[in-house]
Amino acid sequence: MSQELHVELDSVEMERPRVRILPDGRMTRADAATYLGYAEKTLAIWSGQSRGPKGTKVGGRCFYYKDDLDA
Repeated sequence: MSQELHVELDSVEMERPRVRILPDGRMTRADAATYLGYAEKTLAIWSGQSRGPKGTKVGGRCFYYKDDLDA
């Protein structure tokens, strides 16, 4: 039985959500949330409370650098 289960689990492909990373390493809040596994609203709330990863505003939009998210 455990061998059958092992074979079934091996055949399942885990689909990872895709995120877009700009050439300078920035991600939108939506992409950063997907990358971290949190809801976009969670990052927005954390930003207002000065918690979580450091965000940068550019043209009124919030971006996160991949290096900051990986830290």
